[in-house]
Amino acid sequence: MVIHMPAISSAYSGVYAANQRFEAAAANTVRDASSGGDIVSDVVGQIESRTAFEASISVVKTADEMMGRLLDIKA
Repeated sequence: MVIHMPAISSAYSGVYAANQRFEAAAANTVRDASSGGDIVSDVVGQIESRTAFEASISVVKTADEMMGRLLDIKA
């Protein structure tokens, strides 16, 4: 039996995207700090990315728990 969990796929995509946004915001922070740019926006971008990352991880954990419970029921 194959069980398809689109929530996990979406969550992994969210983790990846949040990581990419965080890395870009961190690079912008370094660049703006050395050039006198707006680092506040960059730090806000990092915080938003971290929150999105945490939300995606929560989805992965919940989907994993659901899968475990489903397998317990099937056993």
